Amino acid sequence: MDAGSATFDCAIIGGGISGLQGAIQLGRYGHRVGVIDGGTGRSTLCQCYHNVLGWPDGISGPSLRQRGKEHALRLGVEFIDDWIRAVEPAAEGFTLTGQSGHTYQTRRLLLATGIVDTIPEIDGIVPRLGLTVYVCPDCDGYEVKDRETIVMGAGKAGVNMATTLTYWTRRITYIHDDTEPFDDEHKAQLDKLSIPYVEARITRVISDDPSKFEGVELADGRVIRGERAFIAYGGNWVNSDIVNSLGVKLHHNHHVLVDPRTKATSVKYLWAAGDVVAHSEQVTIAMGDGSQAAIWIHKSLMSPSTFPEKWPDPSTATAQS
Repeated sequence: MDAGSATFDCAIIGGGISGLQGAIQLGRYGHRVGVIDGGTGRSTLCQCYHNVLGWPDGISGPSLRQRGKEHALRLGVEFIDDWIRAVEPAAEGFTLTGQSGHTYQTRRLLLATGIVDTIPEIDGIVPRLGLTVYVCPDCDGYEVKDRETIVMGAGKAGVNMATTLTYWTRRITYIHDDTEPFDDEHKAQLDKLSIPYVEARITRVISDDPSKFEGVELADGRVIRGERAFIAYGGNWVNSDIVNSLGVKLHHNHHVLVDPRTKATSVKYLWAAGDVVAHSEQVTIAMGDGSQAAIWIHKSLMSPSTFPEKWPDPSTATAQS
């Protein structure tokens, strides 16, 4: 395929879980679908999803992505390795410009760009993500039930994570791994729940096995032991900037607002799904988002009058921060 002249019924920016699920659904309708992806994102880092139907022992993000891509390819979905740098309105749809210099024309657009977590530069963290080190208490709080757990974090995000995890375990140690002083109010929150805390920079994870977690070593040489860990440094980046020029309505934290029924954004012919949308960030929700958006994209392609000129206003929906 000459990517520089590609024209799609629907282009999907992002080849993660929601993007792939949307692509599969649209591929089953027989539409020409292009998934444009740079090969990064949360699902490339997570070594095990534990709460997916049919995978009681878990499945890694890379494995799930590969299976999804193979499924989509069987349905005629096209994959393009590129980073979209600009999205502009066209006569009916959009023109996308990639970092490669190629442009792509599409009648409909699904934004599935996700978010980027703040992962600290601590030796040994990345290989353990999803296995013994986690980022989401709703996804993986169960994994630390009654275990000795270390929360590595900073500021409000770190303290909130430590207090939230008391639902699962009282054996928590919080490490304030930040150059900023530890706030007295945050200390009081931890004291109230009898959560011990340490103020020190973390240098590395302790364990000879790259999948296991036995604790961390601090910059001053001290060792804090634990069986599992969560990271919570705040400052996650929502990948919604690419559609800012279209005037899409965003939540205050930059997540994209969508109509809860259709996943349509405030911009006509633009949908959003997955972690870039304002909701609880879970792989199973991302799958549902992708399918739901694809169904309504199909409806709009078959009968444009399904959506009147007054596009659904997602700002009336309740969005989580």
